[in-house]
Amino acid sequence: MRFSPESAFRRMASGRMRRVCLLAGAGADSSALAWELLSRGFEVHPLYVRCGFRWERAELFCLRRLLRRLARPGLKPLTVMAAPMNGALAGHWSLSGRAVPDARSAADSVYLPGRNLILLSQAGVLCGLKGLPAIATAVLRGNPFADARPAAFAAMSRAISLAVDRRVEVFAPYLRLSKERVLARTPGLPLELTFSCLNPRGLRACGDCNKCAERALVVS
Repeated sequence: MRFSPESAFRRMASGRMRRVCLLAGAGADSSALAWELLSRGFEVHPLYVRCGFRWERAELFCLRRLLRRLARPGLKPLTVMAAPMNGALAGHWSLSGRAVPDARSAADSVYLPGRNLILLSQAGVLCGLKGLPAIATAVLRGNPFADARPAAFAAMSRAISLAVDRRVEVFAPYLRLSKERVLARTPGLPLELTFSCLNPRGLRACGDCNKCAERALVVS
């Protein structure tokens, strides 16, 4: 596994790895990774996974708008897949909108059980269907959750490769970087088009949640 930015990008740029499934979202982190992959000449296949969370309609709208701005020859059409979590997470704030983590909440209050496991498994299916050898995710330094650790990504690489009967590698180029360092790498990124909110009102951010507070610091 490669987790420093340059070693990850070098590995991904070697021959067959240049075709990448990007776990896409409208937040600053995944938007920065999309921007950097395209700037480096990768063929990027963005994937958005719908799980039934409250923010998905607004985020998907903003993601499509952002991808139109980033459009260049290497960007392939957005794929949207569904992995509903309403059964496993019945009553959870991410579905109900009750007790949504606010601006004063701790970072680990936004934990979504098995989030990366779900995303990577869907990406693995897409890689199997399209013959893509790499998955890129924009997980950052300081992510406290077990499914965002190097060992989890290495294990998912092995599991996906076995399941689709072809070599697929998971890359997390920003895993050793803070959000500030990531954004410093992508000065051309249109931050005004990014979106990160846990409880939007229609297509607008609520302005009160944990993610809105985090984004306000980034944009400022």
